[in-house]
Amino acid sequence: MNGRAGRTGSAAFLTGCAALGLVGSLVGLSILGAVDRAQDVAPVGLVTALRTDRVPPEYLNWIERAGRLCEEVSAPLLAAQIEAESGWDPKAVSPAHAEGLSQFIPGTWATWGVDAAGRDGGEPDGVADPFTPGDAIMTQARYDCWLADKVEKMNAGGDPTRLILAAYNAGPGAVERFGGVPPSPETQGYVARIIASMSTYTGGEPAEAGGSFGDRVVANARKWLGTPYSWGGGGPEGPGLGFAQGADTVGFDCSSLVQNAVYHASGGSILLPRVSQLQVTSGKAVARDDLRPGDVIGFQLNGSYDHIGIYIGQGQFIHAPKTGDVVKINDLDEPYYAGKQQKVRRFG
Repeated sequence: MNGRAGRTGSAAFLTGCAALGLVGSLVGLSILGAVDRAQDVAPVGLVTALRTDRVPPEYLNWIERAGRLCEEVSAPLLAAQIEAESGWDPKAVSPAHAEGLSQFIPGTWATWGVDAAGRDGGEPDGVADPFTPGDAIMTQARYDCWLADKVEKMNAGGDPTRLILAAYNAGPGAVERFGGVPPSPETQGYVARIIASMSTYTGGEPAEAGGSFGDRVVANARKWLGTPYSWGGGGPEGPGLGFAQGADTVGFDCSSLVQNAVYHASGGSILLPRVSQLQVTSGKAVARDDLRPGDVIGFQLNGSYDHIGIYIGQGQFIHAPKTGDVVKINDLDEPYYAGKQQKVRRFG
């Protein structure tokens, strides 16, 4: 099978931005080590709602049906995988002889292939065929669910969705051997690409597409007002289940909110690093007195740029502040923020 995936490291590489462990003091994410790997750690969460307009109509019923096979494997995940594997081409054949929408190699298909539909999309015809979309999609979901069970039993640590994708690409043995997503560029890139692509298949109304790039960043952040803060949660695909202090909450932390807003404002062409310390090194540096709506502001709260938000105009910014709070708007001249070292970056 032709899957590809990527995530190394685990939650051990991240700590809260401001005095980890103190109730109410968590703000964003900061780095203990392996900075270049930290963006791969944040859990995706169990994304389930599907944007039906993004899926080719002839495959929609199968994607929705397959997305109900097990809790860990959602319809948006399956759709994003197919886009990465075959570009929705049911006749695709790779140089490695992986076949069909879901790109199974013959040996894997012989074990896992199911007869879910006929070649015309109707009733099963007695043949499990990787080039029959219904067969391919249901087999993909069946195999993904099996992988979900395998990686859970490994206790490898990290986000289950990323581990499933890694195992789909590199095999569960490789995930177990490396204690997480294998470090190969192919697998790393596969996971990152699919996690980002999931956002385009995840349900919910998109923010208004008009206006300047900065206006779109603000609009995409505003639509999440009131969403719970979740340490380590969220990303380009939307709110997600966090870990540690965020383990029981689906939402965003400061850097994932910024990542999500910029990603969608750019139509998916700009995927910022996952953590605030790296986000403040991206894009174009802007003077503090040249702030425009949509600019990203990093705050140095505890020795590093461990908090970040989005300027919305009139001296205000939107951000995900801390555990127990929600995505909200604050004034930049509030004493807590006004007295901190700041960096401003512009994208788009």
